[in-house]
Amino acid sequence: MTLHPDWLRPEWQIDGVGALMTTRSGGVSLAPFDSFNLRVAVGDDPPAVAQNQHLLADAIGATPVWLNQVHGANVVRLTTADLEADATVHDADGSVTTEPGIACTAQVADCLPVLFAAPGGRAVGAAHAGWRGLAAGVLEATLAQVCEAARCEPGEVQIWLGACIGPAQFEVGPGVLEAFGASPQANASPRFVVKGAGSWYADLPALARDRLQAAGVHAIGGGRWCTVSEPSRFFSFRRDRVTGRMVAVIWIERSG
Repeated sequence: MTLHPDWLRPEWQIDGVGALMTTRSGGVSLAPFDSFNLRVAVGDDPPAVAQNQHLLADAIGATPVWLNQVHGANVVRLTTADLEADATVHDADGSVTTEPGIACTAQVADCLPVLFAAPGGRAVGAAHAGWRGLAAGVLEATLAQVCEAARCEPGEVQIWLGACIGPAQFEVGPGVLEAFGASPQANASPRFVVKGAGSWYADLPALARDRLQAAGVHAIGGGRWCTVSEPSRFFSFRRDRVTGRMVAVIWIERSG
């Protein structure tokens, strides 16, 4: 297994669990998708994306299952049936598995990817958390399914937040504050800093931590990278509009 040295890795050490987040580096796509774009629908050359996806699967020794992400809170349980060539692509923003060799994925280019690992690698999960999915409860839904699958409590699950748009770049309107129960009439909030009339800067990783801690999670790492601020390292839709997608991926390793 050869992982690109620029890819991000969780701080945890969990036997039998692999996890990472890709960056722009390590692929074959040409500008503006250079070079490790993992999504066809953004306008990249399909054979290049297919080669990048193959490179990822080869690097991690598992098969990624791609979702049709819809900015909601639906979570699916992945099995070997999802590895079949004619398998249905799920409309979902979270996935969980207990089966080795299946990689749960969250494709992003500013939204927050979140990875979940149960003790002993009994279950793993991934969630795609833009502000809409986060407000809708995608993290709580993914956590609940990981706990159910692994027969564990939220406090036993380890969480890692990948790279996303940072708190100095994520400008939002009053509708986002209202979605999280914050008042647009307030001068300031721990998670929303006033920029100007009718606009605020939102801290997406902190909002995610708040919700996970409220759900009983204790071990939360990552969340310190800004996709917008590092154009040479990360794709960013808000910065570039036409761009690629990275992926955060987690899997249970095959024994032997």
